[in-house]
Amino acid sequence: VSILLYSNFTGQPVTVNLFHWFSAGKLSVDFSFLIDQLSLVMLLMVTGVGFLIHIYSMGYMHDDEAFDRFFAYLNLFVFFMLLLVMGSNYIVLFTGWEGVGLCSYLLIGFWFKNPEYNKAANKAFIMNRIGDLAFLLGVILIFFQFGSVAFANVLPVAQSMSDNQPAMIAITLLLFIGATGKSAQLPLYTWLPDAMAGPTPVSALIHAATMVTAGIYMIARSHALYDLAPMALDLVAVIGLATALLAATIALYQNDIKKVLAYSTVSQLGFMFLALGVGAYTTGVFHVMTHAFFKALLFLCAGAVIHAVHSNEMKDMGGLRKLMPITHITFFIACLAIAGIPPFSGFYSKEEILTAAYHSNMTIYVLALITGTFTA
Repeated sequence: VSILLYSNFTGQPVTVNLFHWFSAGKLSVDFSFLIDQLSLVMLLMVTGVGFLIHIYSMGYMHDDEAFDRFFAYLNLFVFFMLLLVMGSNYIVLFTGWEGVGLCSYLLIGFWFKNPEYNKAANKAFIMNRIGDLAFLLGVILIFFQFGSVAFANVLPVAQSMSDNQPAMIAITLLLFIGATGKSAQLPLYTWLPDAMAGPTPVSALIHAATMVTAGIYMIARSHALYDLAPMALDLVAVIGLATALLAATIALYQNDIKKVLAYSTVSQLGFMFLALGVGAYTTGVFHVMTHAFFKALLFLCAGAVIHAVHSNEMKDMGGLRKLMPITHITFFIACLAIAGIPPFSGFYSKEEILTAAYHSNMTIYVLALITGTFTA
């Protein structure tokens, strides 16, 4: 709220330089924050949904012997996500990027006495390293191309450059590989369903407001670079659509209630990348925001059901409407939202994505429409 008041809603970016971080040769990096419309949306989403998940976690983890350790990890997760979205240069962004990867490892493997949960945590950590290496190489290329890693120095210069330069294509493709790892797109998506090994509030936080939205944020932040590489944008759209369609079909055959929601998340992330790929950056971020709320609600409701029936398998559920009327209503509202039923939020963001796809490519539009029906 204080940041909102400080920015006075003028829409003008505000850079807060905290201190000079380090210098290496010609590279000089300040530890500074950038507050603009994009980072404000992400800040309110992360803190808003994160706050609700924290309250839910107090009851959910009440009897766990490592209650204090859980909240230490959870708060560290939110800290690194806020660092990621507020960073005014690619190095601060990358610091938050690595931090959320570390916290996902700690939280997915929270119940570390179970070997399977440790394997799931290792899988998430290692698969993200693949994408993170590509992201780091992309940042190095940005420095060689622009002589700086600060958004204020890189993005305005990019707007005056010509399209399809090999260096810009390489930079955007490397950044996109980083985004595929963090935001679970083909082929680096298989870690996200396994992230269900962590406590349900962790699933809600990872899948809704934090880690998986980082890739979409990074590409939206770097849109000036992607506008110079139409080939990279086309690839973003194709990978996003393929991920959305594949994950939606996988979700249809899952029996574990959290796995259904996990593959649903992968599918919705594909929709967001599709929006970015057809140049509808604002629409992609809009879907990030709406998805954060209804997906967090779905996971928290699923946690309540799992607590009630002591099973993740949907074959063990049914007839719970009379026993859990509040959970029934809230779960149903979230389902209507993710399916894109008006007047719920998912309708407006999905409608914009489909409209952008319609104006871009009819084949992409038809496939996206089919995928939307699978979601329902």
